[in-house]
Amino acid sequence: SLTVLQALEDGLKRADADPSVKAVMICGENGKFSAGADIRGFSSLKRRGIALGPIISLIERSKKPVVAAIEGIALGGGLEVALGCHYRIAHVKAWMGLPEVTIGLLPGAEGTQRLPRLIGVPAALDIITTGRHVPATEALKLGLVDEVVEENTVEAAIYLVHKM
Repeated sequence: SLTVLQALEDGLKRADADPSVKAVMICGENGKFSAGADIRGFSSLKRRGIALGPIISLIERSKKPVVAAIEGIALGGGLEVALGCHYRIAHVKAWMGLPEVTIGLLPGAEGTQRLPRLIGVPAALDIITTGRHVPATEALKLGLVDEVVEENTVEAAIYLVHKM
């Protein structure tokens, strides 16, 4: 939504500008990272000049480490946001994927470029072309996430940045 995209952009810019901020964590509410975009809202976002791709590039270019704390699901644009982060921690029950291909859409925020760089072309092609949802344990084996935890991902992300 426009509200989420604007909050991501504003929060990242504030964090990068604030010397007291050492790292940024992106997480969802109520046990869900992000189910991605509602396709009915695509045209309204374009009219307002907000696009997910440039915001993910902003995440990727952040001077501070950015950690995705993935609980529940990270699908479509939600996974693309996580791919832009420097580190990804997933709950053992989390699922990730790019399901938009099942309705004839390609991932539109450079997920088709970031995913192969992260996990290799064969594995990425499988996920991109099938829309398959990948469980956290498989995502760890593929290199899609850096760590899988059974406890709270937010606490695990905080612990990770304290170790840096």
